Amino acid sequence: MRAPTVIAADHFDTYSVVGLLAVVGVLFVAVAFGAGRLLRPVVPTPEKLLTYECGVDPVGEGWAHTQVRYYVYAFLYVIFAVDSVFLFPWATVFAAPGYGATTLVEMFVFLGFLAVGLLYAYKKGVLTWA
Repeated sequence: MRAPTVIAADHFDTYSVVGLLAVVGVLFVAVAFGAGRLLRPVVPTPEKLLTYECGVDPVGEGWAHTQVRYYVYAFLYVIFAVDSVFLFPWATVFAAPGYGATTLVEMFVFLGFLAVGLLYAYKKGVLTWA
């Protein structure tokens, strides 16, 4: 009867190591920020309190319009990056015996969804740079 408690104790020992490492990491960051706050010189001047951007004094208001098409390009990049992330585990499972046909069909379904998304983006004119 003592065997299950030993296994459970080993299991919780593993989590205690992870928890201790997390606590040490948080303490390290807290000590670093605290030391930086104590050691830095604090001399506020009007020049230091001005808004600074790329060495140029700010002119006009702080609101700027950004074209939406750049977000669409970023979104398309994320879609294809996710595609490549899923291709690597698929390739390892595809090589395992007994999973070949199933994983091949699943991957073609996944690539089909991506192709439909790409076709939709092409029809909407998102893929043109102008």
